[in-house]
Amino acid sequence: MAKKLRVGILFGGRSGEHEVSLLSAASILNAIDRRKFDVVPIGITKQGRWLAAGDAHSLLEGTHPASARRLRAGDPEATPGARLLHEGIPTLLAPEPRSSATLVQSQEKSLDVVFPVLHGTFGEDGTIQGLFELAGIAYVGSGVLGSAAGMDKDAMKRLFAQARLPIVRHVTLLRADWERAPRKAIAQVEAALRYPVFVKPANLGSSVGISKAHDRKELGPALDLAARYDRKLVVEQGVGGKAGKARELEVAVLGNDDPKASVVGEIIPGKEFYDYEAKYLSEGSVPVIPAKLTRAETETIRAMAVAAFRACDLAGLARVDFLMEPEGKRRIFLNEVNTMPGFTQISMYPKLWEATGIRYRDLITRLIELAVERHAERSRTMYSRVE
Repeated sequence: MAKKLRVGILFGGRSGEHEVSLLSAASILNAIDRRKFDVVPIGITKQGRWLAAGDAHSLLEGTHPASARRLRAGDPEATPGARLLHEGIPTLLAPEPRSSATLVQSQEKSLDVVFPVLHGTFGEDGTIQGLFELAGIAYVGSGVLGSAAGMDKDAMKRLFAQARLPIVRHVTLLRADWERAPRKAIAQVEAALRYPVFVKPANLGSSVGISKAHDRKELGPALDLAARYDRKLVVEQGVGGKAGKARELEVAVLGNDDPKASVVGEIIPGKEFYDYEAKYLSEGSVPVIPAKLTRAETETIRAMAVAAFRACDLAGLARVDFLMEPEGKRRIFLNEVNTMPGFTQISMYPKLWEATGIRYRDLITRLIELAVERHAERSRTMYSRVE
């Protein structure tokens, strides 16, 4: 019988998508094949504290206290490291928030793979991936470069443009420029784009901080909101203009150097666009899988999804999002890639693969296998001239 891989499921984090991460992790922990994997839950609180074992489960259940009681040094509850040393729990750990990137691991039972179910900042942007790289640990998903590019909508669009993929017209502003000269910033947007426009923080996901501005009166507050979440602001021209809403299409991509695309799905938002509330709080949004498209449109979108995956040097998984004109030429625009999309059983990424023929449990297994494969490939690389 093959040795079970020891898999750490890492969730929570300090981003605005903390709650989404908890939902994804709970679903994975419930569905993962325990016959193949020994599972270690690892939680990170909103304050950045790392938790293992029972404390990690408490975080999932919403029962972990927000602040720790006063404890002596060495007490098992004093720090995550002290707890691990006391109980011998094999896991991956940053010793304390904002301290060094040293990893603490049990020598006898180290982790084989980490599945970082971390959405947004500090989990999907290359930072945690850098920690895994330093530790030499296999992990699910894209590397440092791909994760960072997939998070930064400005850098992402530059890579799409370099790959000659169709993107919407947009303007990138710095928060400092907007706050220093708001009239100049608005003039810059209006000179390049037509209303309505979408205003986004460059580095965030789950539509947090995104607004649709129909005119100048709405543009200012939209930029203020986005500026709360990032130093770079991306303003995009709305597809479809004032005549109608763009169709929102999504494709799931799976693989490393030879990625494959799923069927195409469509989200019909219950609100004016697919914002955070429409994604997670309201019940009006309707997924349509497969999307009602011509065969040619479907193949074009799937090919573009793979091209976008490669353009950003992604690995493991990504959901690739598109915007399509609702009428007329029905032009298709690449919107963005999401390197760690929502991963509950009802999230679009797993649903798209289920419609393509891969069950949720098998999808989790395949992602772990891809992490091991990619780690083995990276291990072939020499970092010194001396063997």
